[in-house]
Amino acid sequence: MTSAPDPRRGAAAEAIRRYAPMIYGPTALYSVGQGAILPLLPIIARELGADLATAALVTAMLVVGQLVGNLPAGWLVSRIGERHTMTLAAAVSLVGIAGMLLSGHLGVLMLSVLLIGVCASAFALARHTFMTTRVPLAYRARSLSLLGGSFRLGAFTGPFVAAGLLGIFENEEASIWFFGACLVVVGLLVTFGPDPEQAADRAARAAETRPTEEEDPEALEAEDTGEAVTGSIPTAERIGVFRTMARHRRVLSRLGLAAASLSAVRASRPAVLPLWGVSIGLDSSTIALVVGISGALDFALFYASGQVMDRFGRLWAAVPALILMGGALFALSFTHDLDAATMWFGVFATVIGVGNGLSSGILLTLGSDIAPKTDPAPFLGAWRTITDAGGALSPLLVSGLTAVASISVAAGGIGAIGLLGALAFIRWVPRFVPTPRRD
Repeated sequence: MTSAPDPRRGAAAEAIRRYAPMIYGPTALYSVGQGAILPLLPIIARELGADLATAALVTAMLVVGQLVGNLPAGWLVSRIGERHTMTLAAAVSLVGIAGMLLSGHLGVLMLSVLLIGVCASAFALARHTFMTTRVPLAYRARSLSLLGGSFRLGAFTGPFVAAGLLGIFENEEASIWFFGACLVVVGLLVTFGPDPEQAADRAARAAETRPTEEEDPEALEAEDTGEAVTGSIPTAERIGVFRTMARHRRVLSRLGLAAASLSAVRASRPAVLPLWGVSIGLDSSTIALVVGISGALDFALFYASGQVMDRFGRLWAAVPALILMGGALFALSFTHDLDAATMWFGVFATVIGVGNGLSSGILLTLGSDIAPKTDPAPFLGAWRTITDAGGALSPLLVSGLTAVASISVAAGGIGAIGLLGALAFIRWVPRFVPTPRRD
């Protein structure tokens, strides 16, 4: 006796195909453009007369903009919807692009980068809210891991695009123009591209002619994809961002802080690994090779993370990821003065890359899991603010611990945060997060 194929597998693939023009394609394109300008921001700032510290601050303004933009973005998505917010974010980002191109003043450059960061948070929150309200729990993690992978693809390839443009045009402004072109295409895609909700509408109308639960319960279960009601979100009380934060303060102060620890460990990698390589005397090419291999492993595992979360639960991705990254950083802190320091650097950088890959999409998925079913945008704005704060504070913590102690203390401290975060996930995920059905 052969068993029928599980329709949820086809539903997951269909959802991914359906949202590609609206979510995955624009996300990858946006992140390629952003990744192309990030390595050049310090160079552009130096050309305008900035010292090293100020040049670093210019780059940091992008993160600051993303951090401060989350709460206003939650309000905006709640009021005008996801599609309109993404369109508006792409349009306003072009103002930042114009400021970067036309500015001859360091302050205007910083404000332009800040504006782009704010718009990036609005775009990210809108797509997160869109997926939260449309994708069923059974394959939510796979869909959101693919969303995280789309961003990682852009961040991975963006610097290579920038290098190619520099080689052709010999001018940093070429990458800014490229990012502007990406924003125009993104705006057109999200505004005029195929609307996945129309397909869901057709599926809902077709479902009206299918068997009822009394006639054929199995047929009904096989066809029910769990799609949310399309169009505008059903009418419900809109309580605003700050009342939402107050209402959900328990989960935000517990699971939110655990998620912030994961974000902090992730963000420490680009700060700790290059500094560690320099401190043990490696040349730039060797450091770049080790960091590149770590990044490649990270990117290769992004979809596996979603499979694990959907099949076995969120803990099976979050906890191993934190143990691998936190444990590797903690163990690395004891290898600085060993004869085989270079070998251990390569080994633990690889482990960190694997751990980071296993965590792909976990913060997006957990946020969607615990967000209110109606009007999730204000809650997701608060959730993303907490997690982004963890990522923003991590490089500052690495810098501070390195300055007052050593790079070994900095690596060990971040590693300890990761291990404590794993314990926090074990404590709070079962309490707040629904368990997905295995498929």
